[in-house]
Amino acid sequence: MKTDFLKRQEPTPMRAKQAFAQTKWLLFLFQFLAIFLVYLFQIKEINQQSLLFGGGLLLVSLLSLTIVHGVTKGDSYLLLIANMIFSIGIIMIYRLDPDRGERQLLIYLASLVAFFLVTFVLRHSPKLWEGHTFFYYGMTIFLFVITLAFGVTLGGARNWLSIAGIRVQPSEFAKVPFVLFLASWYKNYEQHEKTFLGRISLTVLVYILLGLFLLQRELGTAAVFFATLLTTQIAFERHRWIPVANFVLAIIGLYAAYQLFGHVRVRFAMWQNPWQDFNDKGYQIIQALFAVAEGSFFGTGIGLGHPESIPLAHSDFIFASVIEEMGSFMGICLILLFVLLLYRGIKIAMQQERDFYAAAAVGVSSIFASQAIIMFAGVLKVIPLTGITVPFLTYGGSSLLSSFLLLAILQVCSEHMPYKGGVHETK
Repeated sequence: MKTDFLKRQEPTPMRAKQAFAQTKWLLFLFQFLAIFLVYLFQIKEINQQSLLFGGGLLLVSLLSLTIVHGVTKGDSYLLLIANMIFSIGIIMIYRLDPDRGERQLLIYLASLVAFFLVTFVLRHSPKLWEGHTFFYYGMTIFLFVITLAFGVTLGGARNWLSIAGIRVQPSEFAKVPFVLFLASWYKNYEQHEKTFLGRISLTVLVYILLGLFLLQRELGTAAVFFATLLTTQIAFERHRWIPVANFVLAIIGLYAAYQLFGHVRVRFAMWQNPWQDFNDKGYQIIQALFAVAEGSFFGTGIGLGHPESIPLAHSDFIFASVIEEMGSFMGICLILLFVLLLYRGIKIAMQQERDFYAAAAVGVSSIFASQAIIMFAGVLKVIPLTGITVPFLTYGGSSLLSSFLLLAILQVCSEHMPYKGGVHETK
């Protein structure tokens, strides 16, 4: 009797399918109502272009979720969570600037195509991508070098390339080979331990990358890369003193950066007291805090607030824009969506039998979580603010496309791929 009762409580494939369908249509309802409010309070004249935007967002999102649930053998909720985060972001972007919203929708369409293409390729050739440690490291280095050589400086950081009038941020795409580099390292753990630097060779190679970040003045992305390294080492490193030593070195490095770089000292000063320069360096964070206070719990309503008064309201400070018009309730929902994405990523890593894909799942989850934590905490003045993107939420083609490429890797990691050998079976 007890066994029968427990069996009845287990989620059946039919019940899981129904739950996914219900959540998918709830997202559709949210998108429809949000677009309706933008049309009602923001768009002065509804035309064919605005209707195409609304219809395109509803159709593309719904179609992508239907396809992924039909073809994947893994966790179809990953794309659902990403679409939820993206929907909140693009509604706010379109409300602030319809032209930017329309461009973001086109990039979203291209990113979904890339997502399904990468998922298909990885799924049908899982062994092909394992173990190419120094190839992935070389690709990561290459993306940094071309930025240093040919990049342009925007917002104080040399991290952009201009190609045929289109600005691209190579550091965003460098996250993809970096994750595969870490995964390959732990796939061939025993071999790399026998190299010249042995146990600390991975740390040394990553610190070289962090040095390139310092040359670009990209401290925010450097923090994301370091957090990914530390998380992966905590999960897979056998010598437990290595992640502890790296954590200590991170504190020392932060103090050194404070002493060496003037812009770091400015950020710390504005974090402690933005009112000392409220018309210049502290203006952004003050306006963001005003927006968060104005939004209260349920927000002013879409189209009824003034997020346009926040500098970079569509990118660095989009979290404050969302809270002003959709409330702290939506801000909490965004945080929980990233927590859910991290949880599912760690769960995938624990269930994955192939060491390469288990480590890749941890790396991708860490990148998503660390970017969100850094920006959400920075906007709320919990930590000093630094300018990086929030995956799926922030305006920008490089960030959105690279996020969906990483999500494709995580999607493949969620599929069952039996494998014998590797770090987990080492005695």
